[in-house]
Amino acid sequence: MPTPRLRIDDTVLLVVDIQERFANSIHQWQRLVNNSAIVCKAAKLLDLPIIVTEQSPKALGPTVPEITAALPAGTPIFSKTMFSSITPEVASRLAATRRSTVLVCGIEAHVCVLQSVLDLTAAGRIPFVCTDCISAGQPSQIEPALRRMEHAGAMPTGALSSIYELLGDATHPAFKGCLELVKHLQA
Repeated sequence: MPTPRLRIDDTVLLVVDIQERFANSIHQWQRLVNNSAIVCKAAKLLDLPIIVTEQSPKALGPTVPEITAALPAGTPIFSKTMFSSITPEVASRLAATRRSTVLVCGIEAHVCVLQSVLDLTAAGRIPFVCTDCISAGQPSQIEPALRRMEHAGAMPTGALSSIYELLGDATHPAFKGCLELVKHLQA
């Protein structure tokens, strides 16, 4: 079996629950928001489908403005109560894209992100977990969750690596725009 790769024509970006009420409780919140917004902007430049979820938005607020401002007009935002983002509506949207690879960012690593990734792998999709775009309220939970996702078949990656892998070539028309974006990633 060939090594899975991120390809523009086969990748969807899934942004999991980066909502206002989490701002004071998530480890490295500003890094998470900054890097996730950059990945959203790159996905927009690369014309990738983007799916955003919100966990119980009446209680936890909407997706943060930094993310929504980075999204193309008309990007679907799906409200949910289940922890996995792969609700029937999201699964239907994923199926409509006819893409098998899902680049994942969001929170929390050990709850909604983990359960989403497990559901993606169970459905035969290949999740790429953008590790510098994932966090949790309890930092000790992040590494075990990432290990479990990888053990389940997810591919770990970073924002910088994923953007360059999607571009594939410095002659890509979006290269200069993406180059400007990645200068602002936080380590």
